[in-house]
Amino acid sequence: MRSKKVFAGIRKGSHGAGMLALPGGHLEMYESWSDCAVREVEEETALSILRPSCRMVHITDDPMRLEGKHYLTIFMAAEVTEGRNLEPKNMEPDKCKGWSSYSWKELKNILKKEEEEACDSDVKLFGPLKKLLKDEPKTVVDFFNISPVAKCKLTTV
Repeated sequence: MRSKKVFAGIRKGSHGAGMLALPGGHLEMYESWSDCAVREVEEETALSILRPSCRMVHITDDPMRLEGKHYLTIFMAAEVTEGRNLEPKNMEPDKCKGWSSYSWKELKNILKKEEEEACDSDVKLFGPLKKLLKDEPKTVVDFFNISPVAKCKLTTV
């Protein structure tokens, strides 16, 4: 069985600049987590995701002392709508260098390389994504490993 992949890109011009991160952003007033995930994915990648498939799979606590910020990162998983555009477009080039797809194993290998090389790695992971990989929540691992359908999305809110 092939594993699912998610889209991630190198952040620009904000906290976490130069680091690999999932699409995501801030929750708008009165917006549901799933509505936020659908909106952010579309704004950043021009991809449409299946709203019924959108679900919360993990939450991380992410204090960012150097930036003076403290976030709770809500990880949402969903599948890209079939029959439409299945490849992301970089809709915010001032905020992201571009999108690539990664399996769970590929992301874990980036984490391993980053930790082994003591910060000399080509690719560095954004804090919330790094914490997600270290936590290895069953809901996320299952998302990557259960019956793939085209491309899939894991996003942050």
